[in-house]
Amino acid sequence: MIPLKEDDTYLVLNARGFAEEGTEGFYRHDTRFLARYRLLLPEGLALLQSRSPRPDRLVQDWARFQGPDGEIYLRREVRVGRGRVWDRLTFRNLSHQAQSLRVGLEAVGSFVDLFQARGWHPTAPSPRGLHYRAEDGVEQRVDISPTPPPEGFSLPLPPREEASLTLEITLESPLETPGDLPEYETFLEAFPQATGPWEAPLRQALLDLRALLLSTPEGPIPAAGIPWYVAPFGRDSLLTAFMLLPWGKAVAQGVLRYLAERQGKVVDPRREEEPGKILHEVRLGELSRTGKVPFARYFGTVDATPLFLVLLGRYLELTGDLALVRELRPAWESALAWLSRADLDGDGLLEFQPSGGGLAVHSWKDSHDSMSHQDGRLAEPPLAVSEVQGYAYAAHRAAAGFYRALGEEAQAQTHEGRAQTLFQLIQEHFWLPDLNTYALALDRHKKPLRVKASDAGHLLWAGAVPQERAKTLVNTLFSEELWSGWGLRTLGSREVRYNPLSYHNGSVWPHDTALFAGGLFRYGFKEEGERVVQALLDLAKSQPDLRLPELVGGFPREKDQPPVPYPVACRPQAWDAGTVVYLYALSQGLRDW
Repeated sequence: MIPLKEDDTYLVLNARGFAEEGTEGFYRHDTRFLARYRLLLPEGLALLQSRSPRPDRLVQDWARFQGPDGEIYLRREVRVGRGRVWDRLTFRNLSHQAQSLRVGLEAVGSFVDLFQARGWHPTAPSPRGLHYRAEDGVEQRVDISPTPPPEGFSLPLPPREEASLTLEITLESPLETPGDLPEYETFLEAFPQATGPWEAPLRQALLDLRALLLSTPEGPIPAAGIPWYVAPFGRDSLLTAFMLLPWGKAVAQGVLRYLAERQGKVVDPRREEEPGKILHEVRLGELSRTGKVPFARYFGTVDATPLFLVLLGRYLELTGDLALVRELRPAWESALAWLSRADLDGDGLLEFQPSGGGLAVHSWKDSHDSMSHQDGRLAEPPLAVSEVQGYAYAAHRAAAGFYRALGEEAQAQTHEGRAQTLFQLIQEHFWLPDLNTYALALDRHKKPLRVKASDAGHLLWAGAVPQERAKTLVNTLFSEELWSGWGLRTLGSREVRYNPLSYHNGSVWPHDTALFAGGLFRYGFKEEGERVVQALLDLAKSQPDLRLPELVGGFPREKDQPPVPYPVACRPQAWDAGTVVYLYALSQGLRDW
């Protein structure tokens, strides 16, 4: 897959740089505008190489040979902008004979919702034309200029001369929102430029982070990943912004303002919306707009709300910008009120009870089978997931910092007290002394899920582990069951549901492991933290594109072998690109967590 993106527009192309089958295509606003885009090049041209100097550009070299010598050379350059794609072809006649070339184009419209293109929702036969009027009246179209003639474009090419053709493809949609993004150079200049082994992976990560940005009226916000998550996601955007501090201040500001503007206002079980709750995702496709799926503005996440407070707290600590805390006070106080209401049974812990219309699991491991008991049974909700309690603990600590900075010491003390109460509850209800780790979650009967999982590393990151217990937990997380050599397995290798090629039951997620690294540095385990940093740096360097993939297989690391890929992992993916920046900051001593 070759992914290309700028703002709300992205392409999923095959190795030849075309969209021809499967989920390939031209996408915008959670809609596949074109399911097929293929140039009909002169016979005999062979692709010599492809490269993507930036995530919004593709450069290819093609040639036709006559015997051992090149006869025709083609430089193809594809550039993506918001709502537009430019495909420039420059032919060069390398021979002494005049050539007459013909270039055609196959372009087939689609206009199906992304959930249908991916196979996540039934689909009716889609329109094959280049104009579509949706059920709700939204009209979208594809314009191609110049219009390809049926017989193709004719390009006479004298000996030793050049001829060029530029196609402009416009993806027209009324769903566009105003907003600007920084130029690539401006974005990169805000971050350090590394040398040595960090240089290439860090530059690729920063290029990807800029490419993944979406423009909004509130500022830039990172899309979660290509190809299925080119949309604002609360949890993903918050953690990505956290990882970019102290440099990516504009991204943190954009994320916090965007989510505050769309914070829950009413009780709507279908959308899982509640007053004060931070949303999970925003989708613009036809299925979402017409209510066939609940994701137009969906709140099925229990952890985005405490993470909103954690990000704002870390932003204040690293930038000293109290003005943003003052500006967003209504939002963070509403989020604090939601934390109290999220304790569904009054035991002091945050639980979630899915409505049944959206996601079954509302923590970061949101696949339906991620929450299991030791015997493999799926846990019954409502669930209290371990790392969510850690996030809530850190959220109350952050709130105490806000109030203290505002000169309101009584309120600060109140939230310090709530944090300490939650800290004790985590130890009492989740610690498993016989397993030397924390339970994955508590089920509806408050029975712990007695399995070894990576979630405990998030508790270290949040500071929710007693110092005297930290070393024992670290040893467990580095055990053969959980540590693959590339990172932490999401589920231990001896658990009943362990599967190294599952989504959340034994695979390795770099961002998940990076939070473990943050916890190690926070607790003073610098040598162990460097071990994790090196493993993830090795993982990035093992990839041909130097990108950390969304996840890889949880098989043990083998000498001189790359990790086993997970076939539909997003790349680039926001919090994995952010991971590289975060690990660099940790390893250079620029951050302590």
